[in-house]
Amino acid sequence: MSVERVSIYRAPTTVADADAIEEWLAERIGGRVEVRDRFLRTDGDDSLAEAFAAARVRSPGERETGNTMLGAVRYEERAMAEPERAGGVLYDGIALRLAFNDALPVGERGLDHAHVVLLDRAIATWGDHDARWHKRVVVPGQPSIVSVPGLYEAPAKPEAYYREKERHALLSGGAPPREVLENEVEGEFLIASDPRTTDALKGYALAAVHFLETGEAFCPEEGCRLYDAHYQEDLIEAQLREPEFCPDHADRYGGG
Repeated sequence: MSVERVSIYRAPTTVADADAIEEWLAERIGGRVEVRDRFLRTDGDDSLAEAFAAARVRSPGERETGNTMLGAVRYEERAMAEPERAGGVLYDGIALRLAFNDALPVGERGLDHAHVVLLDRAIATWGDHDARWHKRVVVPGQPSIVSVPGLYEAPAKPEAYYREKERHALLSGGAPPREVLENEVEGEFLIASDPRTTDALKGYALAAVHFLETGEAFCPEEGCRLYDAHYQEDLIEAQLREPEFCPDHADRYGGG
């Protein structure tokens, strides 16, 4: 399947620069990329609030999702209208992708038109191997969802990060400021509103298009932009260091 057109949707409550991602992506796939406004405002309808409520993860080890009580739906309606108020909720990424597909214009659902939704919500997929939810940066498909919070939360940080966070919580009753963690924890990792966010998201946007064209979700080579990193250090190596791609994907997208 050849993708003839790509639409990237903004996440205005985040530092992600959709225009910079569009420019980078267009250089690697030969144009045919556009930026659209926030997906939940331009293509959403009232049913999406219910879809978000139904996709809520209840607990890390509980497969069943959802809370469609009136209060939860009202919260999701407010979060869609005022996205800066949303946060602290984890959602089933596959359920959201299905709901988003239903919200796409009927004439744009074909696999020749890739939709990449930059989302300001945390998403997860269920792991049958360990019966737990796992946070994700991207859930590829039509549309693909790229979670900006997932960039900071899904790949694991160094163990010292979690120890320092726990120690600070015991001493002060709260989480330490981000700059404290950065200064006191060795190792590289991204934090919320990190200035490297846009550059790190570029590879995930490409992975979404690559999946529709080839059926290949990710690359097994750790240093490639298309690698699905499970650790922050590996994410930084893949997304922020040269070369951009493994030899096979460099032939397709340039660089090397």
